[in-house]
Amino acid sequence: MTRTVLFVHQNFPGQYRHLVPALQRRGDRVVAIGGPTSRPLPDTPLHRYDPLPPGGVPPCHPWAADFQTKVLRAEAVACCLEPLLRAGLRPDLVIGHPGWGELLVVKDLLPDVPVLHQVEFVYQLQGGDVGFDPEFTEADWRQRALLRLRRAPQLLALQDLDWGLAPTPWQASTVPAEYRHRLSVIHEGIDTTAIAPEGPARLQLQRAGLSFVPGDEVVSFVARNLEPYRGFHTFMRMLPLLQRLRPRAQVVIVGGEGVSYGAAPPGGGSWKEAMLQELGNDLDRRRVHFVGPVPHPVLHELFRVTACHVYLTVPFVLSWSLLEAMSCGALVIGSATAPVQDVIVDGRNGLLVDFFDHRALAQRLAAVLADPSPHNGLRREARQTVVERFDLARVCLPQQLELVDRLMA
Repeated sequence: MTRTVLFVHQNFPGQYRHLVPALQRRGDRVVAIGGPTSRPLPDTPLHRYDPLPPGGVPPCHPWAADFQTKVLRAEAVACCLEPLLRAGLRPDLVIGHPGWGELLVVKDLLPDVPVLHQVEFVYQLQGGDVGFDPEFTEADWRQRALLRLRRAPQLLALQDLDWGLAPTPWQASTVPAEYRHRLSVIHEGIDTTAIAPEGPARLQLQRAGLSFVPGDEVVSFVARNLEPYRGFHTFMRMLPLLQRLRPRAQVVIVGGEGVSYGAAPPGGGSWKEAMLQELGNDLDRRRVHFVGPVPHPVLHELFRVTACHVYLTVPFVLSWSLLEAMSCGALVIGSATAPVQDVIVDGRNGLLVDFFDHRALAQRLAAVLADPSPHNGLRREARQTVVERFDLARVCLPQQLELVDRLMA
């Protein structure tokens, strides 16, 4: 008997680029609803919705603007789904991400179909990303009020929750306690066969005319966008001291100049521009290489070459890049924040420093660069951690499929 799984994700395939083909390989039918930026997968019908209403976005109170965008997406998904149901679509399971409001009214069209929510993060009034960094915390009560109201769609989604899926224990802990009994902790998975220490290990920086191989004093930093949520300001403030301690160190920074989370710097522009202006002549820019976003294979080459990879984050969603770096056998210095501590134990499979202490970060990096061989055991353990806990084929995908079967049954 063929079963049908409906995926709803504004940027499909999103987290499901491995799960979708796995379902299809075993004979399940997959249908997807996504936003304008969604990308099709082979043999997967993709129906795109337009989140903008024909008459434009109506005016509303500024506090309600975020909620309104989610309501608009909920309506657009429902209007996309309704004709599919009339045409005969009968899903046995719906899988989606509630973060953009897309699942808010799915139960009104499919009241008897279980819905699996991808629960990445629930906003925290205390102890999460907002208010963590005092440099970017406003004392005004309005910031707290806005955060409280931004939680409303998340709490509405939890009220209708059949089952939730969180990638890490700390991210699961952001869900209110009364809903956690309907939650599984399963990561999306890392392809540790392809993302491994073995493979191309020479990094070419063509514009700089440089080439790096393992053993060179290379420090790496990677983020989707270079911004304070991922500790970019701390990393940059560390560099002048590191350059004095290690005159031969070369720094490779991967990431865009937009904003994924948080806000742009005061006065506009990018955080890269803001930090370069702040550091001025204290920074030797000849040894700092901003390469922008790079293809995945190049990123993995960087992880195989780097002498030390730095990963910093406020208490927020854990980046795939950390696990991919560890899977490549990179030595990671991470921030001693809860999402990172889910994965790295200081001195066992990596090193940890205080998120705000850029001097301690520079000194720890310098010590690693001065004598890398004693840290080889940390590299091996980092790789082993990902293989044992996050391997796509042997750990995560089988657990995801087992959960799907349980919900459809």
